[in-house]
Amino acid sequence: MSKLTVKEKIGYGLGDGASNIIWQTIMLFMAYFYTDIYGLSAFHMGIMFLVVRILDAFFDVYIGFLADHTSTKHGQFRPYLLWFSLPFGILGSLTFFTPEFGETGKLIYAYVSYTALSLLYTLVNVPYCAMINNLSQNPDERVSMQSYRFAFAALGGIIVSVIALPLTKTLGGGNLQHGYFYSMVLMGIISTVMFYLCFALTNEKYVRPVDKSQKFSTVFKELRHLSSDRNWRKLFLLNVVNLTAGILKTGGAMYFVTYYLHRPDLVSIILTIILGAKFFGSMFTTALYSRLDRLFAYKMAMTVQAAIMFGLFFVPAQYVVVICVIIGCIHFINSTATPLQWSLLSDIIDHIESKAGKSFSGLVFSTNIFAIKVGIAIGGALMGWLLTVGGYIGNSATQADTATLCIRLIFTVIPALLILSLILILRKYNLDQKKDGGAYSPKNASTDDLSEVKGELR
Repeated sequence: MSKLTVKEKIGYGLGDGASNIIWQTIMLFMAYFYTDIYGLSAFHMGIMFLVVRILDAFFDVYIGFLADHTSTKHGQFRPYLLWFSLPFGILGSLTFFTPEFGETGKLIYAYVSYTALSLLYTLVNVPYCAMINNLSQNPDERVSMQSYRFAFAALGGIIVSVIALPLTKTLGGGNLQHGYFYSMVLMGIISTVMFYLCFALTNEKYVRPVDKSQKFSTVFKELRHLSSDRNWRKLFLLNVVNLTAGILKTGGAMYFVTYYLHRPDLVSIILTIILGAKFFGSMFTTALYSRLDRLFAYKMAMTVQAAIMFGLFFVPAQYVVVICVIIGCIHFINSTATPLQWSLLSDIIDHIESKAGKSFSGLVFSTNIFAIKVGIAIGGALMGWLLTVGGYIGNSATQADTATLCIRLIFTVIPALLILSLILILRKYNLDQKKDGGAYSPKNASTDDLSEVKGELR
């Protein structure tokens, strides 16, 4: 199997950079934007995050099925980047537009725009994620591509953290509602260009035969076979819990810096530290873990990360430099492990496809993104409800002690507990990597009996 060129890896990475120009803005600023700029209550925001994410998540499965049965002159998954990147960039800006409506009208607009953006994210990101198995069949190359991918994802986030808040002030002329919208118009343009470059610089070399005659009803049979795989179930749950923790860590940063440190001037700096740590962490994955079992390395990274997060809770607000260093360490460690986690999905795809004799990449990655969106929904709702319970008042210069305590818990202790639970979820995960040309097999085949898959799916 030939190795991919650096140009191809950069091209693949640009796709997640493009996604994260928009998506990191949502992760970092959306909750704060809705409560303090747009004017939604924390309670309504929490309900909306939960409802929209769960509704949208079901769309993921359909797109995964559709992508698995797509065949064009441009490939199987790449065309989706060409078709839907521009609409995704446009909706990214419209979601941060504040219409001059009443409370009900603004709530409806938020639901519609946020849902549309999430659907378009699915249309570009499910095929993008699934594309990796068509780019290379080499396990080490896939880990390397995931490292490039998440490095560029962090780079996209760095662009957001460095220029977003200054742009909102500069472009808005003192009006933050206008500032957020105009800033996102620029972000949408950058995102679209990066997606087009990803399309141009990649090539799907390994495409399984596609049966375009398959009807959507087939997806239920395919989902049944996925759900019968214990390792797939574990990774699905892992993504739900991991993203619940992730949305608390990232979405809570604005509140933590503004209302616990009382240093809103440091928001851009701390967000840059977070995303810079993610960038370098992703690039160090191979160097740190190449000699270790991937599963062991992942569990070790999660344990260390959780321990540091517990410690952060007890650091007094005046120790700003210490807090910045700790936050950087947390996100560096987390990002070294992220490519490992995503490479496990490729193992599952190889295992299932070797039995079924057909493409499962789109469906596996779409159900993975389904899990991610459920996790984001739970995390966003949990954050909104905890802020409400704590007595948080949006855009208030001072907050009650209970609100400040909730903000600290949201940013440190609660995600730390969730991260520790990931280790328990991965108990008895039994898919072994065997570097014999990209083949994978379970330690105990009886636990994942897919011997009948090929016959039933045809």
